[in-house]
Amino acid sequence: MPRFDHHCFVCTNERGADDPKGSCARKGSVALQQHLKVRCHELGLKGRVRINTAGCLDACAFGPTFVVYGAANPPEGVWYTLRTIAEVDQVIDEHLVGGRAVEQLRMPRPV
Repeated sequence: MPRFDHHCFVCTNERGADDPKGSCARKGSVALQQHLKVRCHELGLKGRVRINTAGCLDACAFGPTFVVYGAANPPEGVWYTLRTIAEVDQVIDEHLVGGRAVEQLRMPRPV
């Protein structure tokens, strides 16, 4: 049995300003991760949802990158590109609480 219902990783990798891939940290991932933690705490999800920062997830070009692994997910997890607090809230409400991935926020699969 998994320890948490969902285990979330938010990329907070930072590259130089001139790097063509960009970086999740420069795109606001740290603030989004902090909001995620606060909102999950407010909703009483402690013990059910674990939130961690992550180094490079090799997807900064799409970032900010957010990955959800969970007992009900396929093993590869669900990868999201989240840019706003509203998008973070949507993933919390629909995925972490409601159990359904938010399809329109999923990161495109590499070709």
